[in-house]
Amino acid sequence: MATYKIDIQEEEIKNNYPEVLKILLKDRTTRKNIKWATNDYRDKGLLFDAKSEIQISLITGPYYKLIQPRSVKLKESQINRTKEKAEVFTPSWVCNEQNNLIDEAWFNRKNIFNISLDKKWKTNYNKIFFSEDKTWKQYIDDVRLEITCGEAPYLTSRYDTVTGDSIRIQDRIGLLDRKLRIVNENTETEEDWYKWVKRAYQSIYAYEYQGDNLLIARENLFYTFIENKKFKFNKNPSVNELSEIALIISWNIWQMDGVTYDNPMDAQEVHYCQLTLFDNIEAEEYKKDEKQLCKIKDWRANKSITFKSLVEKS
Repeated sequence: MATYKIDIQEEEIKNNYPEVLKILLKDRTTRKNIKWATNDYRDKGLLFDAKSEIQISLITGPYYKLIQPRSVKLKESQINRTKEKAEVFTPSWVCNEQNNLIDEAWFNRKNIFNISLDKKWKTNYNKIFFSEDKTWKQYIDDVRLEITCGEAPYLTSRYDTVTGDSIRIQDRIGLLDRKLRIVNENTETEEDWYKWVKRAYQSIYAYEYQGDNLLIARENLFYTFIENKKFKFNKNPSVNELSEIALIISWNIWQMDGVTYDNPMDAQEVHYCQLTLFDNIEAEEYKKDEKQLCKIKDWRANKSITFKSLVEKS
């Protein structure tokens, strides 16, 4: 039975895929790095302040075990995050049941990928059947969104969110996992496989406030790609494939305040001005910088758009 590394070390990514780690830390809206957006690491120094960017040097070297999945953290740390930030990770079996409802509506039938049991599931290993009016390619392109995603358990279930036990690729239940299973079942050549895997990644989105969770989510999606390439072809992805998938992830899994639709911890600097006798007495004494609305990528149209515009349109 295959087992997968749960606590992904940034040191390992830096050594094996140095350019990828830079990409996974990028914020596509600000064109800087994602922010910590939590003071959990503030005791390490000013560079770990909530408003500071996450730099490679702060999560590798002597800090290589600083960022950890929730299931690996000490119970005390889990409790504190729940109390202070309402951080509660949904058990994998609950994610599965909710994802099953999405597929039930799409396929118009039940138990497509698995059958839900008592806090677990039984996988259907038969090839997924598609009717004439809905094709597997349409399923891949159908857009999915996970809000306040944490470590993105609804998108990929590399491990059980409660126990931390790794989950075999065949038994994974995330929205991306399901798309990748469909690609694995319906493609033969590496070229065709990669084309549709890339489209699968382009069709899933998620946002998160806290930078450490966001990085873990991005890493989980990145390693899901590597694991599926090995599962399908028993080989590692190319450098170009790794960079391209990482780029898609950095656009589609983004850092955002879900209430205001802008970048967390965005400073609203106050600019004071000296009034003169000629100034209108009703003139503003200061002006606040406008916050940047978060941008995502519409891959089919090949353009960036604000997430807020999508919400307003819907």
